Amino acid sequence: MERFSDAMEITRALHRQDGRTIAYRVTPAPAAPRGIALVLLHGLASNLTRWSEFVEHSALRGWHDLIRIDLRGHGGSDVGGKIGLEVWADDLAAVLDQERHEQAILVGRSLGAQLALHFARRHVRRAAGLVLIDPVFREALRGRWRLLASCAPVLRGMAAVVRGLNALGLRRRRLQPLDLRALDRLARQALRSAEAEAAFVRRYSSARADLRSTRTATYLADLAEMFRAPPEPATLPMPVLALLSGGATFADPAVMRRTLGRLPHATIATIACHHWPLTERPAEVRAAIERWVAALAPASEQQAAREVVP
Repeated sequence: MERFSDAMEITRALHRQDGRTIAYRVTPAPAAPRGIALVLLHGLASNLTRWSEFVEHSALRGWHDLIRIDLRGHGGSDVGGKIGLEVWADDLAAVLDQERHEQAILVGRSLGAQLALHFARRHVRRAAGLVLIDPVFREALRGRWRLLASCAPVLRGMAAVVRGLNALGLRRRRLQPLDLRALDRLARQALRSAEAEAAFVRRYSSARADLRSTRTATYLADLAEMFRAPPEPATLPMPVLALLSGGATFADPAVMRRTLGRLPHATIATIACHHWPLTERPAEVRAAIERWVAALAPASEQQAAREVVP
């Protein structure tokens, strides 16, 4: 169970026309008028607890509504039916409608970064900016990751088969709860020794561990969607902050930077970590995002924010 609790955070639900319910939480800014909302998007086999620590400690909560979402098929959101980037993007747009936000800055890691990119293409006028933490570009992938990406159609087909079996009643009845804040605390303890660090890397890279808390069909769909080609960077007009893990082995860093360099308005920074910056370097990631978001705001808004937040 997630232990983070804040009287200012509100648990909400969005009821979609297809009967599915999307769970999300909002930390409303006390400032009036509010700045643009920040929507926090979790990654593969994850849920909104990925952002618990960020929401609790970020200075952005003084000026921006912080919205963290369980993507359809994850966490407290409904499971069942087809999921994917277009479905998730439209769910996000509907959440923004319900919260009366015309625009948002989307902050996503891994699969969440892919969703932010696809949202920016599908709902271009609603994306005021993107923060991409370890996005996936197929041309940059190497080794087994390139091979896995080539299997995306197979993964998508397998997910459809498993969904069919689920519809017949063949599914696991219970999943382990996943509190990523608690797991991050354990991970940071592990990073204190080389031996424990190796165990940490194995745990955070383990599909078997992910499947203990994630439906099989959801996991397969997540993988397939993560490797879908994102929109051509040059076509995205909004400002983008890209945070890349310095120790990541899944992608060629030179190709990543070259690809991100095609974005018209990109800021690229490297975080010294394996491949889990929000786990390994949360304060550094938070500070980078806060500086970048603050720089986007007009000077008058920045002054107002300073008056609201001591």
